Amino acid sequence: MTQQILIATTNPGKAAELQAMLTGNVQWLTLKDFENIPEIEEDGNTFAENAQKKALGYAKATGLWTIADDSGLVVDALDGQPGIKSARFSGEKNADKTLIDHKNIAKVLELLKDTPPEKRTARFVCHLCLAGTDEVLLETKGTLEGFIAQKQVGENGFGYDPIFFLPQKNKTVAQMHKKEKNSISHRGNAIKALKPLLNQLLEKINNT
Repeated sequence: MTQQILIATTNPGKAAELQAMLTGNVQWLTLKDFENIPEIEEDGNTFAENAQKKALGYAKATGLWTIADDSGLVVDALDGQPGIKSARFSGEKNADKTLIDHKNIAKVLELLKDTPPEKRTARFVCHLCLAGTDEVLLETKGTLEGFIAQKQVGENGFGYDPIFFLPQKNKTVAQMHKKEKNSISHRGNAIKALKPLLNQLLEKINNT
């Protein structure tokens, strides 16, 4: 039996990444396949709460299993900021995305201007949640550890990638090609963790 699963995004890149890494007898849908679904407000206190709220909300609205994620940047010297406010750290999310990215980066760099390199530890965090219409079915978490650079370096990626430095790679995430980034990214790690759990769940459903 083919299981329909909604990916709670309108971002084709995010949807493609999930579909490429998750296998199984699944028909994948995105929010673009549905009209007039109210946007679920991300007002939780943690990445996990926001992912759960989106997954459960869209599952109830569509009647489909739904995968949702919440992710962001956690900087130790900033007591975990920007955290769940990563996308709107310097302003509202509905402004021009490229402009907001630059403003968010500028704010982080300004707040860390007097912080020495060894104290600029940070991580990208991603929580994934798969929910049915009335319950959470699966949850996973992925992280990517690194440091906040002194300035922007690299043209690839988006968000905070230009200032997220990986010592083991000796470059920022924005200097990495997409395939290399996806192989180690926080979202990629969360998806890898979800894959065997989803396969087990699908197998269980098909055998009942």
